[in-house]
Amino acid sequence: MVHTPILRLTLLLAVLWLLFAAALYFAERGAEGTTITSYGRALYWGIAAFSTAGIADMPINGMSEIIGAIWIIVGSMLFFGAIVATITGYFMRPLQRPSKQIIDTIEYNLEQLDDLSIEELELLKETTDALIDHVERLKAIKVSVVNSKSDGNA
Repeated sequence: MVHTPILRLTLLLAVLWLLFAAALYFAERGAEGTTITSYGRALYWGIAAFSTAGIADMPINGMSEIIGAIWIIVGSMLFFGAIVATITGYFMRPLQRPSKQIIDTIEYNLEQLDDLSIEELELLKETTDALIDHVERLKAIKVSVVNSKSDGNA
């Protein structure tokens, strides 16, 4: 299962959108010259304002402007933050797997070897040989780095 904050942040964003739109509507209600004359227009304003589209109607009175400014900041941070957190989480997850989990996965897969065909076993052997070669190269690189550091300190 994917463990990213996108669903929680999206839900929080939707709830805050409804609340800020209601607050803006009530703050603008009765203001002379306002274009935000219904809750539906306030909802539209909430989307247009934080999406940086620049097409939102301007609130008229001071309290509405403060509510609008807070919404633009909070809404934008949540919206773009959810996207960045999801993408970052996706790419960082393989780097955060503990070695125990990797070993458990390998052990589980080894138990399944009896079910493989000859062709699948050959492919597995080739892949395993390539993995062993890769690990040996990594070890050699690490040893040479350690040796070069110790030679530099001597």
